[in-house]
Amino acid sequence: MADDPFENMLAQMDRAEEYADVDHGIFERLKHPERTLKVTLPVELDSGEVEVFEGYRCQFDSARGPFKGGVRFHPSVTQREVEALAGWMTWKTALVDLPYGGAKGGVICEPKDLTKNDLESLTRRYTEGIRRMIGPETDVPAPDMNTNPQTMAWMMDTYSMYEGHSVPQVVTGKPLEIGGTPGRVAATGRGVSIVTERLFEYLDRDLSGASVAVQGFGNVGSNAARLLDESGARVVAASDVSGAAYDPDGLDVAALGAHVDAGGLMEEYVAGEPRATLEDRRTSGGNQYDDPDQITNEELLTLDVDVLIPAAVEGVITAENVRDLRASAIVEAANGPTTVAADEVLTERDIQVVPDILANAGGVIVSYLEWVQNAQEFSWPLETVNAELERRIGKAFDQTIEQYDQKDLPDLRTAAYTLALERTASAHEYRGLFP
Repeated sequence: MADDPFENMLAQMDRAEEYADVDHGIFERLKHPERTLKVTLPVELDSGEVEVFEGYRCQFDSARGPFKGGVRFHPSVTQREVEALAGWMTWKTALVDLPYGGAKGGVICEPKDLTKNDLESLTRRYTEGIRRMIGPETDVPAPDMNTNPQTMAWMMDTYSMYEGHSVPQVVTGKPLEIGGTPGRVAATGRGVSIVTERLFEYLDRDLSGASVAVQGFGNVGSNAARLLDESGARVVAASDVSGAAYDPDGLDVAALGAHVDAGGLMEEYVAGEPRATLEDRRTSGGNQYDDPDQITNEELLTLDVDVLIPAAVEGVITAENVRDLRASAIVEAANGPTTVAADEVLTERDIQVVPDILANAGGVIVSYLEWVQNAQEFSWPLETVNAELERRIGKAFDQTIEQYDQKDLPDLRTAAYTLALERTASAHEYRGLFP
């Protein structure tokens, strides 16, 4: 199950069904995506070679509104992964009460091996391949893993060329100069930070000085770490694909962020060879070491911290490693980082997990705000965007907690799913079946 994110999503739904007020017939409908398109993408690379890539776009459920979801470029992209992510987007948009359904796209590629021209050609070819599916009222893509505002600019331009006029609202996460909104790039990380603060308030614990480990230091993880650091938390570990930096006294998050923004890897940031094993750090208290030490991503997951933030890929907390976890709480910045088998153990151990469909919803909330601004041909300042993000994700957090407490549910994920499933099912009931 850990290897199949779609089965993992279905199992999460099944865990919530007994608590959700949803007709079983509609519940069964909610398990199936409406459609998935596979596209073949021949691209002439800068090298002169022609390489054939494969891509997907899954539209999972449109009962509540247009499809919404990111596009990722990654070697591990599969149809099942894209369908799972589209399902998670469906529950996420319902949970934070946006008038959207869920979608997701992906291209199987290794962006590091492609030039900027190659990436532009691939993005434009992919956009042409899925353009009959997307549109401002139909399906609105956004950035995801290894895609960014530039990627969205290419997608918007390609779509607009076919339409014969500029259509900024066909994608979100664009550069400001062509209709993007301030606050979008940091939005997912900001949402993670807000939710972490709200969790500490709910648990009646002080975030100031609390230890945080962040697995994955891309856009989401780095922004979450920065904002939590500014809030007084102590970020003791952070990682990327090359490994993790660890300092129990707290990392210099600003310096680490600058290093990563300049294209540096975590292993380069950690000066010299690792000077101590993780066990040495634990037994010594760490104070004799001035610089962070290098540990593995696996070791980061098992650190004794107040909160663990998995912000990388899905399926990292599994039945194999869950009993080694020593974090007091987990805030899921990544999509699907915890398998259902691991979830059951975390519930048994009374470790609070803020689920991905709540914790990382900041991105889609601000994407919605960008889409609304584009439709109105009007823009809001950063303060307005951030305040609306905090209001919406805070409301969703409060509703999830209320559901959890009042219905005496086993965990916060089940609480979040019952809300999302009930809202989506209700839309299906009102709309009925066509024809």
